[in-house]
Amino acid sequence: MCNLYTERKSAAEVAAHFGVDLAPGEFNIPEETLPGYPGMVVREAEGRRLLEKMIWGFPLPQKSKKTGLPIKPKAVNNIADLSSFMWKFIAGKPENRCIIPVTEFAEAEGEAGSKTRTWFRVKNQPIFAWAGMWKASDEWGPVYSGLMTDCNEAIRPVHDRMPVLLMPGEYDRWLRGGLDDVIAFQDRCFPDDLIEMERTGEPWNRRKPAPEQPTFI
Repeated sequence: MCNLYTERKSAAEVAAHFGVDLAPGEFNIPEETLPGYPGMVVREAEGRRLLEKMIWGFPLPQKSKKTGLPIKPKAVNNIADLSSFMWKFIAGKPENRCIIPVTEFAEAEGEAGSKTRTWFRVKNQPIFAWAGMWKASDEWGPVYSGLMTDCNEAIRPVHDRMPVLLMPGEYDRWLRGGLDDVIAFQDRCFPDDLIEMERTGEPWNRRKPAPEQPTFI
């Protein structure tokens, strides 16, 4: 599963890359995007495409095992099973689709307690697209999550899953297609030769950046 990615371009650069308008408001996005933190998404609204800021992860209610009382929700930031209760009501609705701009995503590699970050990029694409879904939540406002699929051979040495990545010519189909299109994207294999991998010595569990606003309510 993908629990860390970056978007190292400005909001203006991302909007220009996708040929979309900027939504009103500030785009204070952390250098590293983690579950429960803000990120950028492209979605369609009133006949045009907008770049907006949302929180990465659908809130899943949680209760304390000790007291049984509600505690902060869990941010569900990856979409694996489209038939699960969290996704089945929106999976076939184009109005709930979005594109997640990414410059690179990371997976953990190594022994427990000493895992490091291995980064993946798409060749010749300084910004690439991850297929996502979004909704308006009571807890955190607009939220989004990314669709996952089985890995290709380029990623298999590190992980058996990967984000559903979109080619530039596939944006319309993702944002406007039906449920069959969503399933087809999840079933297809992204080309191995388009993936670049960089193994690093960076600790996986580095100190998290502070969110620009409280994430959990």
